[in-house]
Amino acid sequence: MQRPTKRLTRIFVCAAAVPVILVASGCSSDSDSGDGAGKGSSKASASASDAAAKVKAAAYDSLPQPCAAISKKTLDDLVPEAKSGKAGASDDEAVRGTCSWSSLDNKGVKGSQFRWLNASLMRFDSDAARGSGNKLAHTYFTKQVTDAQSVDGAKSPKSEPVSGTGDEATAVTYELKKKEGTFKQQTVVARVENVVITIDYNGAGLAGEKTPGADELVKDAEKAAKEAVAAVLSANGAGGSDQAGSASAKPSDKASDKASSKPSDKPSGKTSDKPSEKSSATTSAKPSDEPSDKASSKS
Repeated sequence: MQRPTKRLTRIFVCAAAVPVILVASGCSSDSDSGDGAGKGSSKASASASDAAAKVKAAAYDSLPQPCAAISKKTLDDLVPEAKSGKAGASDDEAVRGTCSWSSLDNKGVKGSQFRWLNASLMRFDSDAARGSGNKLAHTYFTKQVTDAQSVDGAKSPKSEPVSGTGDEATAVTYELKKKEGTFKQQTVVARVENVVITIDYNGAGLAGEKTPGADELVKDAEKAAKEAVAAVLSANGAGGSDQAGSASAKPSDKASDKASSKPSDKPSGKTSDKPSEKSSATTSAKPSDEPSDKASSKS
């Protein structure tokens, strides 16, 4: 009678041991899956870091003062009656800046010669999600050129590349008929690495004075653009005006050693919208407001 009892006891003990083994196996399985998730997260983080490292750091991290980007000698030639430049408002002078000059040479009953010059500088930081500063600057460069080519009321618009001015540059010329006279508009857009420079320059003969020639005006605008490019290089320790057309490759080599995470801390995402409000498409209309009262009263 004792033997069956012992056998039953052994069966119960073995049966009780089975759940314990299953529970242990389950814990081991959960532990393994947790390790796999951790490894996946680490790989994702590593991939993000690699992507950030592959984005080339921006070549330039500062801008010159826009009112000092063009030499006094050139200003005397382009806007001879301008006493000083008027700086535009900027929430970050290291990212964007503008300056404008207005000149009215009153010749009495013979009429007046009006000139207006505007320099706009825009810098782009590299961003792991949006791309390098050079790429963002090129996109903005293209937009500025397109805006200048599509101004309402523009007559006979023409575009041509400009050599020896940064990494790429385009000049857009057209005429605007206004009640004060015919305005000859020149817009030169230049890019040097991650900085875009837009020069707007227009002139008009008012109250019977002769309309200025477009060829001379566009050469003046190109000269101003080249000086602004040189000012950007100089502000970043990359050489002077003699290197305005070719020195831009050198800073990018140095910039590649910078940490790519640094530029993305700056608000590069918002920069592409604001400056377009100051582009040539809108600024070209401004001069007509300034000379109208002066010209009519003088004549």
